[in-house]
Amino acid sequence: MQITEDDIAKLVPAFYARVRDDAVLGPIFNGAIEDWPHHLAKLQAFWSSVLLTSGRYKGQPMVAHVRHEPHMTPDNFARWLALWRQTSAEVLAPEAAAIFQEKADRIAESLQLGVQFYRDRNAA
Repeated sequence: MQITEDDIAKLVPAFYARVRDDAVLGPIFNGAIEDWPHHLAKLQAFWSSVLLTSGRYKGQPMVAHVRHEPHMTPDNFARWLALWRQTSAEVLAPEAAAIFQEKADRIAESLQLGVQFYRDRNAA
């Protein structure tokens, strides 16, 4: 199964529409993102870089997430991943959804470890 830019273009906006409407995640994301069209383009570039090695994304995801460290809780990550799994399963073929889900699980784990490292470092 090959992931395409079209898969990314379907999943990312559909997913973040749900995030924005979510009772838990919506206030966090809506409070952090001022320009949703720009942010969605950046997120699509991120996923393109991750799954297609396109090199389109030029940001620093860890820095972006540490800025919002108080909201980076295990429960919020779990909620994000649950919505990601649900949305990807609904908008993509099963094989493509599984690839996105597996990668998101690894990215979430890495971000959580990075945020914890940041917390531990600041507590020392």
